[in-house]
Amino acid sequence: YNGEIYNLPFNMNTFVRMWGISTIQEAKEIIANQRREIKGEPKNLEEQAISLVGRDIYEKLIKGYTEKQWGRDCKDLPSFIIKRLPLRFTYNNSYFDDLYQGIPVDGYTSIVKNMLEGIEVRLGVDFYLDYSLKSIAKKIVFTGEIDKYYDYQLGKLEYRTLKFETEKLDMESYQGNAVVNYTERDIPYTRIIEHKFFNLRESKVTYITKEYPKQFKKGDEPFYPINDEKNTSLYNKYVELSKKDPNIIFAGRLGQYKYFDMDDVILNTFELYNKNE
Repeated sequence: YNGEIYNLPFNMNTFVRMWGISTIQEAKEIIANQRREIKGEPKNLEEQAISLVGRDIYEKLIKGYTEKQWGRDCKDLPSFIIKRLPLRFTYNNSYFDDLYQGIPVDGYTSIVKNMLEGIEVRLGVDFYLDYSLKSIAKKIVFTGEIDKYYDYQLGKLEYRTLKFETEKLDMESYQGNAVVNYTERDIPYTRIIEHKFFNLRESKVTYITKEYPKQFKKGDEPFYPINDEKNTSLYNKYVELSKKDPNIIFAGRLGQYKYFDMDDVILNTFELYNKNE
């Protein structure tokens, strides 16, 4: 943020940098005092965020990033989008709390290839144009857009998408970390990925990718459901419509119109399948 570097998730490294403090108690007192700004039930995302982490963290590390990501002012976004913002009063910089964390040694391409060994895979097939696919299995796990599946007969759901710009740089490292977020509003990209830090490969050059959020339009790849009241209401109507197709299991971000991390979407799909058995 404006040239200042902070740790995410928010932890003691973040708070020491933010306020020049040195104790956990100081951090807790500052955050508790700033939370009191919001009286009653938060009415929008801005109030929800301040009620969770206080004004300082909200203004520097949440507001601009969120408005770029969603293309809307935080006051115009529903509070439930940001119901949980973890605060860690330790110096642990790990992003997740999971016991085991890591990336496959040879990347995700290799692990997916091994998982699919012995299974028929068809590439370059448009499900919407090849209706024979609906009859080759008793159950279908469909991870595309639920509104597109029903030919938008109830209306179109809204999404946000991303534009990626990748550069090769003649230097060993650009930012020294796999991901750095840029949280001020006037920088058009939300983050820069430096790929070599995912698997710690040594090289004299480095590749970076800038992520630019933008409004979804036809032909784009949908990334993020916009879970405001209007879209959630429309999605629920598609859920009712889908009950006429008990052999179709709608899964994933697009099938359930919900934000999922990768591990959660895999677990959820297994749970949905077992529930429908």
